[in-house]
Amino acid sequence: MIELKHISKSFSGKQILFDINAKFEAGKVNLIIGQSGHGKSVLTKCIVGLHTPEEGQVLFDGRDFVQMDGSNRKEIRKEIGMLFQGSALFDSMTVEENIMFPLQMFTDMSKEEMQDRANFVLERVNMTGSNHLFPSECSGGMQKRVAIARAISLKPKYLFCDEPNSGLDPKTSIVIDNLIKEITYEYNMTTIVVTHDMNSVIEIGDNIIFIYNGQKWWEGTKQDILTTENQEILDFVYASQFMKQLKGKLST
Repeated sequence: MIELKHISKSFSGKQILFDINAKFEAGKVNLIIGQSGHGKSVLTKCIVGLHTPEEGQVLFDGRDFVQMDGSNRKEIRKEIGMLFQGSALFDSMTVEENIMFPLQMFTDMSKEEMQDRANFVLERVNMTGSNHLFPSECSGGMQKRVAIARAISLKPKYLFCDEPNSGLDPKTSIVIDNLIKEITYEYNMTTIVVTHDMNSVIEIGDNIIFIYNGQKWWEGTKQDILTTENQEILDFVYASQFMKQLKGKLST
């Protein structure tokens, strides 16, 4: 579990985050949603240590990441898997080399052990046999699956996904959503997904927090979204016309 206590963050005297408290539970897909510029990306960067909040605690299973020194933070980072918006694969490396990169950085595995691990995670994301392809030889959906394989190569306790469906067609987005959900449940990970994709909210969101003007404005489940009277989240959610179709889907 990851717990946030009274997180506040400012830049150049302008406050971006205001006293945010939240819990992200293990074995669940936790979503952070909100309009661009309202603080959800800053909040995520505070959680993973790219920004340091002026106030508050970020607790990884009770361990305060904010107060840790560099060596202890490194130990936490070994437990974190990251899926970046643009996949962030190294173009000059093969699929296998991309997956082995964090293993080389953070483990003492032999080359054979790293190759075995790469084969295992590639099989898990239905990419068996793609070891020697380069990213340029992979479709967008394939690249996302490789990025997921790399993210879980270190057997993380915590998985962060930044707009995982960005640039993907609807059918491929569903594949990626289902894969994130499956590995979260299978490995009992604490998964946090930052997304604008309302289909993802409805399909895989176990717990959802809505960030508005730097505050945690709303929290609930995907079912709660359909019955909330909170005007700001209604404006955000129903800006997408196809949410009406999804509401009908959930009610059947």
